[in-house]
Amino acid sequence: MKRKILIAEDDFDIVQLLKLYLESGGYEVITAENGIDALQLMNEHQIDLAVIDIMMPRMDGYSLIQEIRAKDNIPIIILSAKDAESDKVVGLNLGADDYVTKPFSPLEILARIQSNLRRYYQLGAQAGEINEIRLGELVLDLHQMSLTKKDEYISLTPMEFKILAKLMSTPGRVFTKSQLYESASGYCFESDENTIMVHISKLREKIEDDPKSPVYIKTVRGLGYKIEKL
Repeated sequence: MKRKILIAEDDFDIVQLLKLYLESGGYEVITAENGIDALQLMNEHQIDLAVIDIMMPRMDGYSLIQEIRAKDNIPIIILSAKDAESDKVVGLNLGADDYVTKPFSPLEILARIQSNLRRYYQLGAQAGEINEIRLGELVLDLHQMSLTKKDEYISLTPMEFKILAKLMSTPGRVFTKSQLYESASGYCFESDENTIMVHISKLREKIEDDPKSPVYIKTVRGLGYKIEKL
């Protein structure tokens, strides 16, 4: 069965370019030129991954991501001309898994889509091998792809889940930023190391009692991150 990709983008030329490459790659592509139409398509179709522009009419990409995350955990890739670090931080904090700036390489977008989908569905396929990982008050359910702390559910994006699963699978081991990103996405570009910092910060906000004094996810200066053995 073909994976179904939603492209929410108001630039006709970009949509046609992405559609050409994705359909050649074996994907089914559904497009919308604004956030409202994209949200309607999400309700009508079983979407596997969404590529979302930020600056769109009627409903912008940030609002669309929030609406999607309220009810769906699919991978989301932001494709935007807004290249400031603050824009990337906002997008990732809202729940996006990846952020690509324009101009872009269609082959890079295709690679990122393939890797995000592969990792997303591999997690589900591997769930039967190990049902859950417990660490302190955290319980990561690999079958349901969910996290609880003190029996309270914590919502995670697919990227956050994959990073946390990597850290929790080997407590005490130090991972570099590039190792974490490559493990979660299947590739790593130089600019992606800053993206990991955003995801780690967001994870700390969700799992730590005091994100400024983390008990679980520790920074190892000059090296990367580890999760403590508790």
